[in-house]
Amino acid sequence: MSNPIKEFNDYRSKMNEKILADNNKIVKRIFNLDTNAFAEGALDVKTKELLGLVASTVLRCDDCVKYHLETAYKEGVTTEEMMETMSIATLIGGTIVIPHLRKAREFWQELEDNLQ
Repeated sequence: MSNPIKEFNDYRSKMNEKILADNNKIVKRIFNLDTNAFAEGALDVKTKELLGLVASTVLRCDDCVKYHLETAYKEGVTTEEMMETMSIATLIGGTIVIPHLRKAREFWQELEDNLQ
């Protein structure tokens, strides 16, 4: 049986290792900036992940949506909080993001089924 969460994370890890092994200073700095931007600060990590989820949905990046969904789930975001966040993303992004909303809800269900 396939596990979409494991498949996504395995692929992401494998490719990140390959990308970082290229030793490109700009790419490494972008990865570092991304890591630091989502660290605890004036906003807590949970809030930052929900902001990332909105931005990723509006930009229609399914991989980014999955990443932020999983991190948000691990930060204790409830289904209600996730759906309210996605409703804002859908409002801002318009109907063109509805397919991404569907995929996000499907991936969230996988998280609920596999990470409890």
